[in-house]
Amino acid sequence: MRGFLLNRLSQSLILLLIVSVIGFVVLNLLPGGPLAQFGLDPGMTQDDLDRLKEQLGLNRPLWMQYLDWAWRLLQGDWGHSFRDGAPVLAVIGRHVFATLLLMGTSTAIAIAIGTWIGIRGATHRYSLFDHVATVGAMVALSIPTFWFGLVGIYIFSLRLGWLPAGNMYTIGDGSVLNYLHHLILPSIVLSLVHVAIWSRYMRTATLDAISQDFVKTARAKGLSERRVIMKHVVGNALLPMITLAGVQLPSILTGALVTETVFTWPGMGRLFLDSLGYSDYPVVMGLLMFSAILVILGNLIADIAVAIVDPRIRLG
Repeated sequence: MRGFLLNRLSQSLILLLIVSVIGFVVLNLLPGGPLAQFGLDPGMTQDDLDRLKEQLGLNRPLWMQYLDWAWRLLQGDWGHSFRDGAPVLAVIGRHVFATLLLMGTSTAIAIAIGTWIGIRGATHRYSLFDHVATVGAMVALSIPTFWFGLVGIYIFSLRLGWLPAGNMYTIGDGSVLNYLHHLILPSIVLSLVHVAIWSRYMRTATLDAISQDFVKTARAKGLSERRVIMKHVVGNALLPMITLAGVQLPSILTGALVTETVFTWPGMGRLFLDSLGYSDYPVVMGLLMFSAILVILGNLIADIAVAIVDPRIRLG
């Protein structure tokens, strides 16, 4: 188990290094560079830009800039925002809770509904329910998230008035119910695509488990179909779903970026777009690294969970 953990940890660190190098190089090669926003100030002269570039160390070779940034990152100094001079970690910290709340809620919805649809579709193969679930999954995967968001706002906010059209809470009302009221629509919209993905994978995994010999043996012993499914099939079908939960993290983060923009949700996705538009490169780079750490950590936890549940993984 120790060798397995060390192997996964080393792979994660290498991947994080690659992400940081690619992200740093791409951001610095964009038109205008890190000082693009300062160049838009009519009172900023070329001498001022050169002086600022020297103060920030941007006149050095790119590889020296990266090493300096990486060293400060390891020491906990993620830089300061170009917009207000606030520490990058503090800026990100103000938006982490909103994103984690949205992602956590939508993931819970996707797992619960997707698992149920997948199991029922597998146990009622080629039934009307299975066909409807298949078509529904294809529709959810074919239509972009922002379209679902706009349709949801139009129907449930503008026409029916049941749910808020955006924001995380009503100003002056910080109650839990108010947060939940604002959370319903964006979390459902974000979970739609993942319900489709989860249900398809769960259906396939359940069908594979049903065809195994141990299930046939359980049925031969006279166990009820419900007990066979719940005790023998579901547990084995959920094993690959643990890995899927980790693999889906990047798509959930990407979906959160779109969903937060549509619903003006004050999370990291909206902060990323705002910072990118302002050319606030320290915050953009900090968000990139923070998201990469979240994704890599999620996949690492999923790998460890699978290894604990299935010894064949860690001994293979």
